[in-house]
Amino acid sequence: MATHELTQATFEAHIAKPGIVLVDWWAPWCGPCRAFAPIYEKVAGAHPDITFAKVNTEAEPAIAGAFGIQSIPTLMIFRDSVLLFAQPGMLPAAALEDLIGQVRALDMDDVRAKIAQQQQKAQMTA
Repeated sequence: MATHELTQATFEAHIAKPGIVLVDWWAPWCGPCRAFAPIYEKVAGAHPDITFAKVNTEAEPAIAGAFGIQSIPTLMIFRDSVLLFAQPGMLPAAALEDLIGQVRALDMDDVRAKIAQQQQKAQMTA
C-alpha cells in the first residue's frame, strides 16, 4: 500500500517524522475525494521516499476539527514537522508533482528562520 490511513492515535507520529509528509483529508461520500484518490495513489507510488497519508474526516472528526478542515478533499504538506501547504480541492497529477518538487527544493533552515521572525514580530505587536 502506497498510502497510510491515519487516526487520532497515529497522526502526530507520522507528522513528526523527518522528511515530507502529504496528508489527504477525505470522506467516503465525497465525489471529488473519490476522483482524487487514484491520482494521489499513483503519485505516491512514484515517491517511495515520501509519506503519503490519508485521514477519513468521517472516522476522525477530532483531528479534522483540530486542523480546521471545512472542505474536502484538502491536501496538506508537511516537511520536518512544518506545515508548508494546505489547500482544499483536488489536484491533477502534474500539479501534485510540481508541489512535491517545490517542497523538495525548499531550504528548511531558511523556512524555520522566517517562521521565527514572524513569531517574533507577532509577539512584539501583541
